[in-house]
Formats: sequence, C-alpha cells, structure tokens
Amino acid sequence: MFKRIMLFALTNILVMVTVNIVLTLVGANHYLSAQGINYQSLMVFCLVWGFVGSGISLLLSKFMAKSMMGVEIVDAHGPYAGLVSKVHALARQAGLEKMPEVGVYQSPEVNAFATGPSRNNSLVAVSTGLLQQMSPDEVEGVLAHEIAHVANGDMVTLALVQGVVNAFVMFFARIAAFALQNVLAGNRDDEERSPVGGGFMYHITVMVFEIAFSFLGMFVVAYVSRMREYRADKGGAKFAGRDKMIGALRRLQQKQDWVDDSNDAVKAMKISSKKGFMNFLSTHPPLEERIAALERGI
Repeated sequence: MFKRIMLFALTNILVMVTVNIVLTLVGANHYLSAQGINYQSLMVFCLVWGFVGSGISLLLSKFMAKSMMGVEIVDAHGPYAGLVSKVHALARQAGLEKMPEVGVYQSPEVNAFATGPSRNNSLVAVSTGLLQQMSPDEVEGVLAHEIAHVANGDMVTLALVQGVVNAFVMFFARIAAFALQNVLAGNRDDEERSPVGGGFMYHITVMVFEIAFSFLGMFVVAYVSRMREYRADKGGAKFAGRDKMIGALRRLQQKQDWVDDSNDAVKAMKISSKKGFMNFLSTHPPLEERIAALERGI
C-alpha cells in the first residue's frame, strides 16, 4: 500500500502543479485584487482545484500501479486460476458487485496491494515472492486484507482526505506568499515596488510554500492510512478468519528481511517501521500493534 499511496501522492502533486501553471497562464487566479486577497474566492478556488488533483490521481491509480509495478493481469483459466478463484470468493463474501482484476508482478518481496477508483473498478495484485513464501492460509489472510480495503472504499476515502489537504495547502501557500511579498515590498522604495500578489516571483513563492505545506499534509494522510489499516485487518479477519489474518501478520513479522525498504516498494502489509519521529509518516502501524488489536478483537 505504501507505494500505491506514494504513486497517488506524486500524481496528485504533479496534477496540482500543472493546474496551477495553466491557471496562471490563462489568468484564472481571480482571488487577487488591488485591495488584496478575497478569501472567500480563494477558498472556493482551492477547494475546486484541490479535489481535481486528488480526483485525477484516483482515476489514474490502476493505470499507474500497473505501469510502475509491471503487473500482469491473470484470469481463471491460467496458471494462477487458484489465486483468481480465491480473490473472487473473498470479493463475493465482501459484497462486491463486480469482481476486481487480479494481477501478479515479479518480485522476491512478500507483498500485495489493492487499488482502483471504486469498489467496482479495482485491482488486487500480489508479488511472486508472496505466493512462493507464504502458506495458502497466510496468502488468504493477505488477500482478505486487500479485499477489505476495496470493500471499505479506502482509496476513495484517501482521495477525499487528500482533496481537503490539497485545498488547505493551496489556501495557506497563497496567503503565506502574499504576506511574504508584502513584507518584502515594505522594505523597498516606492519606485521599486511591484504590485503585491503579482509577478513571476509571487507564483514561484506559492509553489515553494505548496511543496513545504504538502510535506506537512503527508502526516495527516499517513495517519488516516494507518487507521484504515486497522479496519482492513478487521475486515480481513472477518472474511478469511481471524487466525489466518493473524497468521499472515505474524509470518511477515518473522520474515521482515523479505521486504526491501531501500526503494519504497509496495507494502500493502507493510513491515513495521522503526520507532521515531518519521514513524508518523508511516502509512501502516507496526505489525505488533496490528496483531495485538486483532487479538483484542478491536
């Protein structure tokens, strides 16, 4: 799930920057005037374009995952017929009306992920490493966890959260850039002053603040993602059985060296990260906490 979220976030940022450049070129930034910022217009502007960025990212999520991870879609008549059958059985149990696509990608890592713009347009993909190194019951626990993500609409939830974060990032970036330009303008002679809120440097400053505030926004998105993991674990326990779900997590806990953390690879069942400040940016809670939650029946 980590790579999926990072792909989603990267696409989202690129879309936001592109939209901002286009709006600037066509002069659609009508929230600025000679009197300063019209905050109501600015908020509407940011809400619209903030959700456009996350919405496009959501629509492209399956395409991006397939392209970046080299996922090969498999069917019920090939060598992965058993995998497809199990995913579809779990999907029916979860009440999905349309079966998700099932894919396999070549990797020694023990990983899987689910993505897609809706419950009825989703993809569940697993690594060859997972299929080779986990027992059938453990694989079922992993698949049930991913189906729970689909059934819970987690990608849509994250897109909505990202849209709100986008809006606030855009809103406060423009206010901060406007305030900074006012301060700089106040230190110049009258002849050297340029209109506040206009010009090339203002838009560059906006982009710099957007990047900085986007980083802060990642803490919010990561927190929501961690909460969704607990819910997906609970769903996985419901669909496959609590013992299979706990068994899958314990297997991963025993074999943490199977997952390569050097390149932010997909970690739908992500190995617990090291304790510390950066743990707040983790999209998954530590495995021991997830296991404990399942054992408590939370």
